[in-house]
Amino acid sequence: MKLREARVSYLRQTSLPNKGGALLQIRSDLRQVVAVVVAVVLTLAPLAWAERTQLKPGWNLFSPEQDAQLGRQVSRDAERQVPMLNDARVDAYLNSLGHRLAAHAPYHYFQYQFKCVNDRAINAFALPGGFVYINRGVLEAADNEAQVAGVMAHEISHVELRHGTNQATKAYAWQVPLGVLGGALGNNAVGAVAQAIGGFAVNSVLLKYSRTAESQADILGTQILYDSGYDPRAMAQFFEKIEAESKGRNPAEFFSNHPSPEHRMERVNDEVEKLGGPPSGYKTDSAEFREIKRYVLSLPAPPKGGRLPQQASGGRNRRPDQPSSRLQSYENEALRMSYPDNWRPNGQGSAVSFVPAGGVVDDGRGKGALAYGMIVNIFEPHHDRSEPVTVEDATDQLIDDMRHSNPGMRVVRQHERIRLDGERGLSTYLSNDSPATGRETDWLVTVLRPEGLIYFVCVAPEREYDEYDRTFETMLNSVRFRR
Repeated sequence: MKLREARVSYLRQTSLPNKGGALLQIRSDLRQVVAVVVAVVLTLAPLAWAERTQLKPGWNLFSPEQDAQLGRQVSRDAERQVPMLNDARVDAYLNSLGHRLAAHAPYHYFQYQFKCVNDRAINAFALPGGFVYINRGVLEAADNEAQVAGVMAHEISHVELRHGTNQATKAYAWQVPLGVLGGALGNNAVGAVAQAIGGFAVNSVLLKYSRTAESQADILGTQILYDSGYDPRAMAQFFEKIEAESKGRNPAEFFSNHPSPEHRMERVNDEVEKLGGPPSGYKTDSAEFREIKRYVLSLPAPPKGGRLPQQASGGRNRRPDQPSSRLQSYENEALRMSYPDNWRPNGQGSAVSFVPAGGVVDDGRGKGALAYGMIVNIFEPHHDRSEPVTVEDATDQLIDDMRHSNPGMRVVRQHERIRLDGERGLSTYLSNDSPATGRETDWLVTVLRPEGLIYFVCVAPEREYDEYDRTFETMLNSVRFRR
């Protein structure tokens, strides 16, 4: 029933002599009006929810429980290296705000804890499992509580989407034969990765997010702000503020550790529009924030030289035997191919690595890394739904992802067209730091298939690559995709 009809009915009934009957009729009409309003709200609510960008955690060999265990172990190391504020009053405020936000996280696998770092640089970081650290510089620079909440919601999103262990999964699937990785994960995932990253470091794979991961954290963080009743535009406002203040100087530390995706602010504002604009009666500030900001500004200056330490690198060489000319056959759910019979395949699902004895070497930090062999895997490119992704775009995304885990990697020969089992693909040559010392050549061959971008990485030290080139070509020529 429409509201106008209810009003007319009410007027008519109140003019009748039977007042008791009129009262019953009014109540009946009002119940119908309320029912209509509720039905409309229930109909529109799922539509509003459906408008928001849907996100989910990516490929991960770790379980949420292992995320929490790894984060707990690495956080102890972090708190020994990072200048912690260790102020119960500030940490209590951050935990109160952080838990209100985390209550609206979509997966909420973890028991979150929030701590303040005694550093005036505007920065924050999150470890797997819900260990979130906020620099005092964020509290000092923010204009209101919603801006602090925006930074915290961004970090919570990294945890919820499990970006740290997703990066570790991709990095070690690239660097380490999957059988070795799988064995390590099956036996002691946390110890293996904690040992591999060599302790906490700012350039640890657990904190080295791609621009795609940053964009996802921006979007999910905007949703968390909205669902928590804060002005979701505050995240973009704070990014704009610190970007403007650092213009003409070195970028703010937050942007150094969180690579800024293209059109970052526009994407946040677009998500706000998808959510229907700021929520009614949204919150921007609080007396608690204003008080804690005054308190932090009154504290003694932080110690100098309190930046996060960098990670060292090293390497050792173990030369394997030459590849055999006798071939063995291998097949999985994606393809069939041949490999030298003195190499060993290590596979999990659609991913496999072919490695000679001695092809995995100690990189100098007690971590095994691939120096000789071939890796085959599937990469899931992201793309605008309005336009199909091309093999060139997907390959560029893959290379960008690989370079985040391998800062010494560079392209030495641009994409060239190639045919693999009759399908169009690309051949790209890369150079990278070799764990066997010196540089290595990485021949990347990519083919876009319905299941994703299937890629082959042929790896050998530069000075020995010619000895392996014919073997790699033979293996690639033997590839037959599942039809």
